[in-house]
Amino acid sequence: MHHRKLRRLLTVAGLAAGFAALAPALAASPADYPHKPITLIVPYSPGGTTDMAARALAENLSRQFQQPVLIENKPGAGGSMGVTEMTKAAPDGYRLTLAPVGIFRQPHLQPVRYDPIRDLAYIAAFMEYDFFVAVPADSPFKTMKDMVDFAKQNPGAVSYGTPGRFSGNHVVLAMLGTKYGAKFAHVPFKGDSDSTNSLLGGHLKTAVIANSIMPFMQAGKVRVLASAGDVVNPVFKAPTLRELGYDVFVPSPLGLAGPKGLPKPIVEKLDKAVKLALEDPNFKKLMDANGLRATYMDNEAYTQFAKKAFADEEKVVKNLGMETD
Repeated sequence: MHHRKLRRLLTVAGLAAGFAALAPALAASPADYPHKPITLIVPYSPGGTTDMAARALAENLSRQFQQPVLIENKPGAGGSMGVTEMTKAAPDGYRLTLAPVGIFRQPHLQPVRYDPIRDLAYIAAFMEYDFFVAVPADSPFKTMKDMVDFAKQNPGAVSYGTPGRFSGNHVVLAMLGTKYGAKFAHVPFKGDSDSTNSLLGGHLKTAVIANSIMPFMQAGKVRVLASAGDVVNPVFKAPTLRELGYDVFVPSPLGLAGPKGLPKPIVEKLDKAVKLALEDPNFKKLMDANGLRATYMDNEAYTQFAKKAFADEEKVVKNLGMETD
């Protein structure tokens, strides 16, 4: 009798423990998402173009979800700090990151602590950077042809600044030089602002800079000769390299990603919210003010892009091996 009673007590205790263990999972089911604040990692310093776009997106998502979306800046490691964080984040949608295109290039360059395909769930892309080839306002180079022809005739005489070796900016002129027999001299900096300052100070012949060059262009301090995008940026109005006859295209979409195993209903809920944010007039206004192009890819298209980009970047790195000085 005593043993039967003890077994019953143990059974009840076991069931209670099981329900207790299930309780958090039930409380945090995808249907209830989100029921607490979300953290969005921005893998760059505060105050930059990416940070501003991320904060605008976070503000919009906060309004949609009625939950705070908090920004956490983690610069360094070529913009890969956020995706590295995803390898140890719980797949519950409360810790997310921006995923710059450089994360697909880094694993082909050096050992990294993440696999961009295996370790991430791609939610949605919401904007695209452009890389602009800029020269000082008093530069003798009036067109890309002027600059490319000069670099062919004077190997190494055209110095160009970028925010670092193997950044997308670096790839633009490295690819152009390799394909068209022009030898440019790469000068890596820590970021676009340093590269811009050196260009304005007359220490560089040219620089490949993202959208942050806009105010200097508008002030008449630099001329933008071309972009490496697939379409003309409506604010900058510079022709694309492809339009000018140079087969150079460096895509750079920016999107939202989470850890692997993120439940599909949460991915789709976040994806839908990003799409709605892009339709918001205030969000559009901020993007236009910074010369950023809103470019939407849903979770399936973004996942396919990631797979292709990872494979393509391996080829880019191998083909540009001679241009990595």
